[in-house]
Amino acid sequence: MARIIITIVLPMLLPTALYLLWVATLGASRDGGAAAWTSVPWVWLAGAGVLLLAIVLLVVTVGFGTPQQGGVYVAPRYVNGRIVPGHFEARAPR
Repeated sequence: MARIIITIVLPMLLPTALYLLWVATLGASRDGGAAAWTSVPWVWLAGAGVLLLAIVLLVVTVGFGTPQQGGVYVAPRYVNGRIVPGHFEARAPR
């Protein structure tokens, strides 16, 4: 559950949270009141969230993916009435 929150939910909500924090601190001091919800650039915030999510998923996939096997993959096959599951065979030394 924590992995889902860190890799999907947080990157999607972080741009919006930062923007709303900025509006609450700086925006309210300029005009003396709260910002109108219709003036919030929702499309840009959603786009930033999707971009941040894509970057996080790419980093997680590339950086923490499964290590590559040191062999050749042999696909599953049907031999003498039974199915031999797919597996990796060691490469022949060169």
